Order: sequence, then structure tokens, then C-alpha cells
Amino acid sequence: MSQTILYVDDDVALGRLAQRSLGRLGYDVHHVLDGEACLAALEHGRFDAVVLDHYLRGETGLDILRQLNARGINLPTIYVTGSSEATIAVDALKNGASDYVIKTVGEEFWSLMQSALHQAIATAELRREKERADQEIRLGKERAEVLLAEVNHRVANSLALVAALIRLQVTNSKDESVREALAETQARITAVAGMHRSLYTSDDVRHVEMAKYLETLVQEVQRSVNVESQGPSIRLEAEPVSLTSDRAVSVGMIVTELLTNAIKYAYPAGTEGEVRVILRRSGDGQALLAVEDDGIGLVEGSNPKGTGLGSRIVRSMASTLGSTIHYVPVARGTRAELELDL
Repeated sequence: MSQTILYVDDDVALGRLAQRSLGRLGYDVHHVLDGEACLAALEHGRFDAVVLDHYLRGETGLDILRQLNARGINLPTIYVTGSSEATIAVDALKNGASDYVIKTVGEEFWSLMQSALHQAIATAELRREKERADQEIRLGKERAEVLLAEVNHRVANSLALVAALIRLQVTNSKDESVREALAETQARITAVAGMHRSLYTSDDVRHVEMAKYLETLVQEVQRSVNVESQGPSIRLEAEPVSLTSDRAVSVGMIVTELLTNAIKYAYPAGTEGEVRVILRRSGDGQALLAVEDDGIGLVEGSNPKGTGLGSRIVRSMASTLGSTIHYVPVARGTRAELELDL
């Protein structure tokens, strides 16, 4: 398929010569005399490249180049100048010309013109292919993110439904130990569901904003474990920290287990108190997670309370984060710390 060239030159004879010479080389040449005719031709026809002569009646090729730029017309353009007009050629390149050809007499000029046209059209095609490929990549990424957000939405809803069913079972159970076990299970499921909910409501489906996630999480834990709305309150102190989804759910599980344990055992039954969840940056690429209370504290040599499942979950989740839980001596109560590598 022949390529169509718009040749702009106010010399009618040279225009006919261009049609013959470039025609023999496989090009279909449309000749116009000035900028107005050039813009009209581009508006109504399809061209693969433009050849602009510098000197025209009442204007220059640079004037036409600027009009093309102003209209957003981005076609390969070859600028034709005289042999002593190097600065003009440079100006043309600065204004968007693809290449320039020095005007000479004889077949050498048309040979140089063919070479410049071939290179300019090929480069423009490569640029268009790259833009199409980049666009496809962008669209593919957007589709994948939408799909991932939808998956997180559905998973969060499904887990929320499971947690709600367990909550119904908690309220209907007469056995206190069964009620406690189901409430803890509900809190664990809620921790995972909250992470998925944070992902599908975030602009970044790969990372979780921990302050928002933990804010929802501590409220859900208090509702799940404190079924009768008694016992200690929970206060969250969280700085802006972002984690990948897999690390976020590990942190969520750790916080859930430590909070559940503190709500159940830190304060004597029927007494008020506070449990604090703290997340703050502790250095370059590091963060400190802590759960603390002002309760009765850990009694050295006492038997562990509960089944010990929560402690095993905490150790396992900390291991997936490449860290360990440390119980820090405090004047009153209990403080558990975990160093996070961000």
C-alpha cells in the first residue's frame, strides 16, 4: 500500500516534479501551495507525512509547523531548507519537524527525501505502536485492579456473613466456654474480613492503610468479645503506616489475639479499664506495634489462661512477619511489643 505525502511548496513546477520523482519511489504525493491549503488538506484527508518548504508566499514553513502544533496535528514532517540555512533547520526541529533535507538540484535531493520520509514514517509508526502497547497495559492494569477490588469485596462480604452467623450462635449458646470460643473465632474472622474491606475501599488494592484498618478492627473486637458491653475500653494510637495485604492480616490477627486476651484477663470481672493499641514509626523502614493495659499484669509462675491457642496464633503470625513478640516489663499491667519491618 502506497504512502500518501502532503507536499507544501509555492513552486508549482517543483510540486509536479515532487509528484513524479516521489511517485516513482512508491509515494502518492498531494501538492498544495500554502499553509491554508495545507491545513484544509489535513482536515479532510489522511496523510502519512508532510513535506514543508521554508520559503512560501507571505509565510514560512515554521509558521505552518506552529499551526500544526497548536491544532495537535502530529504527523512526521520533513523540512526543506537551503544549504546555508542550518539555523532554520534547527528551529524546525525544535518546533516538531522529524527531519530536514537540504534543497539541491538533481536526483540526489529526491534520494535524500525518500530516506528522510522512510525513517520519519517508520519512527512515527514505532511511536504509535508503543503508545498502543502502553495503553493496553494501562487498561489491563485497571481491569485487574477492578477485578481484584471486586474479589476483595466479595470475600469481605462472605466473611462478614460467617462472622454474623457465629455471633447469632454466641447469643443462643448457654455454655459460657462455648460462647467465649465462638466469640474469639468471630473476632479472628472479622480481622481477616476487615483487611479485605480495607483493600476494596482503598485506591491501592495491594496495600492496607493500617490506621483505618485497626480503627475498624478494635471496634469489631470489642463488640465480638465484650458481648454484654462490659469490661475495658480500647484506645487506638496509630500513625499513618501502609502494609501489603498479607502482612496487614498478620498484624490484624496479632492485635485481635492480644486485645481479646487483655479484655478477658487484664482486669477483674466487672471493673473498668483501658487497653491501648499503638502503632508508630520507630525508625527508617521500621514500625513498633504494641498492645498494653494497666491491669493485673502477668504473674510469674502462674498457669496460662485459656487454651493457649491465641498465644500460638500470635507466635505464628509474628514469625510470618519475620519478628517475635516481646513482653516488656512495666510498672503496672502488661505490654506486648512487636517490631515491624516496613
